[in-house]
Amino acid sequence: MILYYIRHGDPIYDPDSLTELGHKQAEALAKRFALYGLDEIYCSTSNRAIQTAEPTCRKLGKEMTLVDWANESHAWERFTVAVPGGKREWLCVNNESVIKLNSKEVADLGDKWYQHEYFKEYDFSSAVAAVNKDVDNFFEKLGYRHDRENKRYEIIRHNDKRVALFAHAGFGMSFLSSLLDVPYSHFSTHFDLGHSSVTAINFDERFGKYAVAKICQLSNDSHLYKEGILTGYNNGIDI
Repeated sequence: MILYYIRHGDPIYDPDSLTELGHKQAEALAKRFALYGLDEIYCSTSNRAIQTAEPTCRKLGKEMTLVDWANESHAWERFTVAVPGGKREWLCVNNESVIKLNSKEVADLGDKWYQHEYFKEYDFSSAVAAVNKDVDNFFEKLGYRHDRENKRYEIIRHNDKRVALFAHAGFGMSFLSSLLDVPYSHFSTHFDLGHSSVTAINFDERFGKYAVAKICQLSNDSHLYKEGILTGYNNGIDI
């Protein structure tokens, strides 16, 4: 199986939708996926994710399956910290938190990074457990039972499909770290996802009754270059 994780296009967060650029990015995605096709399409329940997936669904003649557990609002509740002014900020974006997440003492805790004293005021243990449960339920339905102790997947049934999940960046940090068995503290501070980017993960089944999930492409935006949409990374850095 190949899983494609797609971040939504250039967003308007309030009201939840896409900009004109975001719609162009979504159309470019549809042309990309038309090359090899998709067998199943899943999507967060947010409008910006749905609007990103719609052109692909139309072009491929596929229905999308909405999955609320992929809505970024849940990740926002789980993986944010309080900042001055009564506001909140992503744990993996907040300057002080990022420094602490990358410290040796936190790195030494591995999967239990949230047990460090610095994070004790938040219930990140429950946050990680909730994401792991959603991820494991999703992949078990696709034919893979997650063996977290050995960082692999038991093959319940062979799956040679191409499956897409349209969702978000903030949610994607927790989803991908859980899927790949890489601590959130490491993954979320060293990787990023651009607007409409595609992350392709191959579930390699050549290990007998087990499969190993491997990233083949991370935050790929070749579809934008193909269509001449050169915007700079997340409307910022020119790459």
